[in-house]
Amino acid sequence: MLFGIDLPSLVQLLGYPGLFTVIFLESGVFFGFFLPGASLLFISGMLASLGVFNIFVLIPLLFAAAVLGDTVGYWFGSYLGKAIYKRPNSRFFRQEHVQLAHDFFDKYGKAAVLLARFVPIARTFTPILAGVGGMGYKIFLFYNVLGAIIWACGVTLLGYSIGRYVPNAEQYLTLIIGGIIGLTTLPIVWHWWQSQKTEIV
Repeated sequence: MLFGIDLPSLVQLLGYPGLFTVIFLESGVFFGFFLPGASLLFISGMLASLGVFNIFVLIPLLFAAAVLGDTVGYWFGSYLGKAIYKRPNSRFFRQEHVQLAHDFFDKYGKAAVLLARFVPIARTFTPILAGVGGMGYKIFLFYNVLGAIIWACGVTLLGYSIGRYVPNAEQYLTLIIGGIIGLTTLPIVWHWWQSQKTEIV
């Protein structure tokens, strides 16, 4: 249980179609920024080690979802252009999320498409901003695919390996997921702290 939610049961309920949809939306559709992609990847891998999912179906499915999600985000940004910076805040859209991804993209350049996979919110908006900024599609696709391999496949295989080779690993699932959430939110906290320091100065 994490925050009152039984994540393994939720992942089982989602099944293959639900997992594909979550990873697809979080990878590049702006209203998917709040979805817990990394946690679901890890749990789905652990459940595969217990026979709930077939790892040979799961890995290519999640890889495809991550690549396609980023691709949709890229083309959305290409056609929408700089209008995204003028879009008003709403329940599913905040300008501060765009700014966070913008700063991340400015700092890491083209590699941001890869690195953003491991940063919530930036993960969703960076491919959109890559399209807005006119990054060449071949370069974007390279980092998109590489990021999907390392993030979608890597985190899932990590969960699978721990579930398979660590005795009673499921008993520590809450602790592990808490650690994943903590590590992935550190960049956001750091960005907020830096912005506060700048405002004070």
